[in-house]
Amino acid sequence: MRKRDRDRAEALRLAGGPTPTLRERAVALARERGEVRTAELTAIGIPRHYLAWMCEEGLLVRIGYGVYRAADREAA
Repeated sequence: MRKRDRDRAEALRLAGGPTPTLRERAVALARERGEVRTAELTAIGIPRHYLAWMCEEGLLVRIGYGVYRAADREAA
Protein backbone atom coordinates (compact mmCIF):
# COMPACT_ATOMS: atom_id res chain seq x y z
CA MET A 1 0.00 0.00 0.00
CA ARG A 2 1.32 3.42 -0.90
CA LYS A 3 2.10 5.92 1.80
CA ARG A 4 -0.42 8.30 0.24
CA ASP A 5 -3.16 5.67 0.52
CA ARG A 6 -2.18 4.83 4.10
CA ASP A 7 -2.33 8.52 5.00
CA ARG A 8 -5.78 8.90 3.43
CA ALA A 9 -7.06 5.81 5.23
CA GLU A 10 -5.69 7.08 8.52
CA ALA A 11 -7.22 10.53 8.02
CA LEU A 12 -10.58 8.94 7.18
CA ARG A 13 -10.39 6.74 10.28
CA LEU A 14 -9.55 9.70 12.50
CA ALA A 15 -12.35 11.80 10.99
CA GLY A 16 -14.91 9.25 12.11
CA GLY A 17 -15.54 7.39 8.88
CA PRO A 18 -16.59 8.21 5.37
CA THR A 19 -18.72 11.25 4.68
CA PRO A 20 -22.25 10.51 3.49
CA THR A 21 -22.90 10.63 -0.24
CA LEU A 22 -25.21 13.18 -1.83
CA ARG A 23 -27.91 10.53 -2.16
CA GLU A 24 -27.61 9.55 1.50
CA ARG A 25 -27.82 13.20 2.55
CA ALA A 26 -30.92 13.81 0.41
CA VAL A 27 -32.75 10.73 1.66
CA ALA A 28 -31.81 11.48 5.29
CA LEU A 29 -33.20 15.00 4.99
CA ALA A 30 -36.40 13.71 3.38
CA ARG A 31 -36.86 11.11 6.12
CA GLU A 32 -36.20 13.68 8.83
CA ARG A 33 -38.63 16.32 7.52
CA GLY A 34 -41.22 14.13 5.81
CA GLU A 35 -41.43 16.39 2.76
CA VAL A 36 -38.64 18.46 1.24
CA ARG A 37 -38.59 21.11 -1.42
CA THR A 38 -36.07 21.39 -4.20
CA ALA A 39 -34.67 24.57 -2.66
CA GLU A 40 -33.93 22.79 0.62
CA LEU A 41 -32.06 20.03 -1.18
CA THR A 42 -30.04 22.42 -3.32
CA ALA A 43 -29.19 24.38 -0.17
CA ILE A 44 -27.33 21.36 1.23
CA GLY A 45 -25.48 20.81 -2.04
CA ILE A 46 -27.66 18.33 -3.93
CA PRO A 47 -27.78 19.18 -7.66
CA ARG A 48 -31.32 19.37 -9.06
CA HIS A 49 -30.67 16.77 -11.76
CA TYR A 50 -29.89 14.22 -9.01
CA LEU A 51 -33.51 14.42 -7.87
CA ALA A 52 -34.82 12.89 -11.10
CA TRP A 53 -32.22 10.13 -10.87
CA MET A 54 -33.14 9.39 -7.27
CA CYS A 55 -36.82 9.20 -8.23
CA GLU A 56 -35.98 6.72 -11.00
CA GLU A 57 -33.96 4.63 -8.53
CA GLY A 58 -36.82 4.63 -6.04
CA LEU A 59 -35.08 6.61 -3.30
CA LEU A 60 -37.38 9.64 -3.52
CA VAL A 61 -40.99 10.05 -4.60
CA ARG A 62 -42.10 13.23 -6.33
CA ILE A 63 -45.29 14.46 -4.68
CA GLY A 64 -45.75 17.66 -6.64
CA TYR A 65 -43.89 20.42 -8.39
CA GLY A 66 -40.62 20.78 -6.43
CA VAL A 67 -41.81 18.63 -3.51
CA TYR A 68 -40.36 15.23 -2.66
CA ARG A 69 -40.57 12.63 0.09
CA ALA A 70 -38.48 9.59 0.92
CA ALA A 71 -39.63 6.29 -0.55
CA ASP A 72 -41.06 3.72 1.85
CA ARG A 73 -38.57 1.05 0.85
CA GLU A 74 -34.84 1.06 0.20
CA ALA A 75 -33.65 0.82 -3.41
CA ALA A 76 -31.85 -2.37 -4.43
